[in-house]
Amino acid sequence: MPFKRKKLYFLQYKKKFVIYIFLTLLSLFFIFPILSIIVNSFMGTEEISHQYPAFAYSQSIWNDSEFMRMKLIPDMFTLDQYKNVLLQQFLFLKMFWNSAGVVAAIIAGQVVIASTAGYVFSKMYLKGGNKIFYIYIITMMMPFQVTLVPNYLIIDGLGIMNTYKALILPAIFAPFGVFLMKQFMNYIPKECIEAARIDGAGDFQIFFYIVLPMLKPAIASLIILQFIDYWNMVEQPLLFMDDAIKRPLSTYLSIIGKKDFHYAFAASTIYMLPALFIFFYWECYLVEGIQLNSGIKQ
Repeated sequence: MPFKRKKLYFLQYKKKFVIYIFLTLLSLFFIFPILSIIVNSFMGTEEISHQYPAFAYSQSIWNDSEFMRMKLIPDMFTLDQYKNVLLQQFLFLKMFWNSAGVVAAIIAGQVVIASTAGYVFSKMYLKGGNKIFYIYIITMMMPFQVTLVPNYLIIDGLGIMNTYKALILPAIFAPFGVFLMKQFMNYIPKECIEAARIDGAGDFQIFFYIVLPMLKPAIASLIILQFIDYWNMVEQPLLFMDDAIKRPLSTYLSIIGKKDFHYAFAASTIYMLPALFIFFYWECYLVEGIQLNSGIKQ
């Protein structure tokens, strides 16, 4: 028996070891493009041209006669790309703050709308509330491109085309946030709500002092997921905003990739930093928010 037990343990550890090796290689496969961009951002312009001759721009002709060469250690580390992007590319900095302002307004609006609407759907009696919530779910399952034309018509009718309101207003009423908050609130014990009502608390007091403190994991999950989504939005700015200088940073990377390819890596690295910071800062809450009932004790 001891021998069989040791053999069984060995097989289990061997299986786990193989799984860990596979997952490690798979994670490295997905991390490699990001790592390559970061490393290339510390290369000089001459080294970039040498490593990527197919994209080296010379005399208005693209050189496609050679393949690119990739390496993870630059010949000489330099900050010239970052100096050019941060000190000489005015359009990059303008679009960066455009993105920051638009996304911050969208996230703030979504947290307010989603949390209050989720509370109404979950904890208050509303005639026909389930049917309205099903409509929310149906709109959430629709492809994003389907809603572009209706949004365009409404924005044009409101007269807010080519303004930041055209990006913010449709986004703060996105159905995903309401769905997430409502599903999370379903796991809040009814005893907490009933006890508060017995003590004379109204709906606003229950929401702000009981429900809202329990929504920290769900709110963090909403912020992470929606920040990444709207930080990378491209279709809405291109469709709703004609003035290029008002557009967010996500539309700028294609421009700098064509005109100043040597500085595209530094621009891409800076572009990734806010999303990475938001993700790593609230990573622990993301898992709790997706699992819905995690972090709530009855």
